[in-house]
Amino acid sequence: MSQDIVADALNQIMNAKRAGKEVVVVNRSSKFLLSVLAIGKLKNYIKGYRMKGNSLEMEIGEKFNFCSAVKPRYIVKVRDIGKYIRRYLPARDMGVIVISTSEGLMTHQTAIEKKIGGSIIAYFY
Repeated sequence: MSQDIVADALNQIMNAKRAGKEVVVVNRSSKFLLSVLAIGKLKNYIKGYRMKGNSLEMEIGEKFNFCSAVKPRYIVKVRDIGKYIRRYLPARDMGVIVISTSEGLMTHQTAIEKKIGGSIIAYFY
């Protein structure tokens, strides 16, 4: 186990996907992880998630193919977001990059619309 709860949870989701499971149980969670999962749920990569005691239970969506945390967390300006879209996403309109900005977590599309840069956290496709 590492210190990065988001990276650990996204790795567990990928391991469950490869094993053919639809439900993932993560023992460590945080508000930051819940915010990342909320964006995944908004874009239909995650069906749902709920806290059960101290553990977090997630259901993988049908649209989900891959997810990963970005390490190191690059700080990007608005004009440089396109470079990271080409680096991490397989196609132009496929997938979403989660960016932490001064206004909270948001997708790369929203960050470009609001003209806000930030730190790249994770991506889903």
